[in-house]
Amino acid sequence: MTEENPRFSEKKLPRTFSGHHGLAHETGLIFEHGREDFTGVDIDPPKEFTPRLGGLERKSPLGLPGLSEPETLRHYVRLSQQNYAIDAGLYPLGSCTMKHNPRLNEKMARLPGFADIHPLQPLYTVQGALELMADLSRWLIELTGTEAVALSPKAGAHGEMCGMMTIKAAISARGEAATRKVVLAPESAHGTNPATAAALGFSVRVIPAGEDGLVHPEAVAAALGPDVAAIMLTNPNTCGLFERDIVEIARLVHEAGAYFYCDGANFNAIVGKVRPGDLGVDAMHINLHKTFSTPHGGGGPGAGPVVLSSRLAPFAPVPFLRRDGDKFVLVEDKEGTQSFGRMAAFHGQMGMFVRALSYILSHGGDGLAMASENAVLSANYIRVCLKDVMSSPFAERLCMHEALFDDHWMKDSGVTVLDFAKAMIDEGIHPMTVYFPLVVHGAMLIEPTESESAAFLEMFIATLRDLAFSVKNGEVERFTGAPYYAPRTRLDETAAARKPVLTYKKPVGEREPNAG
Repeated sequence: MTEENPRFSEKKLPRTFSGHHGLAHETGLIFEHGREDFTGVDIDPPKEFTPRLGGLERKSPLGLPGLSEPETLRHYVRLSQQNYAIDAGLYPLGSCTMKHNPRLNEKMARLPGFADIHPLQPLYTVQGALELMADLSRWLIELTGTEAVALSPKAGAHGEMCGMMTIKAAISARGEAATRKVVLAPESAHGTNPATAAALGFSVRVIPAGEDGLVHPEAVAAALGPDVAAIMLTNPNTCGLFERDIVEIARLVHEAGAYFYCDGANFNAIVGKVRPGDLGVDAMHINLHKTFSTPHGGGGPGAGPVVLSSRLAPFAPVPFLRRDGDKFVLVEDKEGTQSFGRMAAFHGQMGMFVRALSYILSHGGDGLAMASENAVLSANYIRVCLKDVMSSPFAERLCMHEALFDDHWMKDSGVTVLDFAKAMIDEGIHPMTVYFPLVVHGAMLIEPTESESAAFLEMFIATLRDLAFSVKNGEVERFTGAPYYAPRTRLDETAAARKPVLTYKKPVGEREPNAG
């Protein structure tokens, strides 16, 4: 690929017949490797049977590619080598908390009785798992300063839905469902916040952020009224800043008869340092798959438990745990309770529960607080080390777990934030979150987390400084054609979004793959 890149024309590399470049193997779609008339295993023809699909049986072949086991394995291994991973390097996605997942937690999650548990097992056979859920619940309640926790939500947005459904049930129980139809959301909120509110039938009233990136009490007070059901506020917020007026905002919201929902996506910045419930929060989801060990999106199913204040605890969804003498039971029926009902088939993701409790117990309260401190320290170290070469709307203010930069320093350079992010790929680093939060023009949001060593942070900072100097020196070509070294160079992202090709179709006139 590099022979086509003008920036590297001084050292043209020879073309390879195979398309491979050393150990960087080229691999096509699996359909391009396999043949529809071939299978890698011997399967006996089916015996005669009577179709039971009522005329809906398939009339044409499946069109699946046939490969041998070595071919299949080799294809997916080569694809995996083209992926970036937290186990390969720094993953600085702002607001996503991509950090190291201790292997101890994985070992615990694979223990018999956890890994092979089934949600339909009789309760007397899963008392150990229920006890683990109870222990995890106690930790989450203690760390957040709340009254109860619902474990069943499967991820952050699902947790948001759970929390807001609990608030809706509480409002309905007060006889105010017809009047309280508005949810307040800061303009810097995660996009799922207004989406969740709208999905539940609320209308959204936007709260503007101040020039300091924070939500001000006077802006909240101006938006409150008898029609407001709740506010959805992220703290620390998406600018990486702690909402310093959160206690006053909570007071105003409660005085207006509304509830305070806190988006807990950034809880990893304050665990062990401050308890949201003590600040006036009524409901908050916790991403176990972010805050407590498992990398965001990197470990399979998520888990988004929701902690609830005493105001909302009676309305928590079923199923929930209850101790009955020396055993645990799952309350599956909402009859006789004020629960809003069921929002998931079963109790949650056991693998995530095990990983989270393993992480919590191996750290302890002091270790969890230290993790938060290190996350904040890492982010501020990056902020300070880059502020002389990259601009930030809040450069002189201490940030929390993530440092936010903007594109003001790139003005008239011919380089965009997207160009800069693509050039980071050439340096072997996954780009940070770009163009979010929307309240900052050309945002670049960096979250290093607490699991990166000083050496890795130094290399990351040095790399970004080198890229910044290249921008300032007018080396536009380094950016506008990037990435040069990735398995795939820059794509037409607009065309890919507007005209996605979702189904493989063999090119007309192409000979059969692997045909002699």
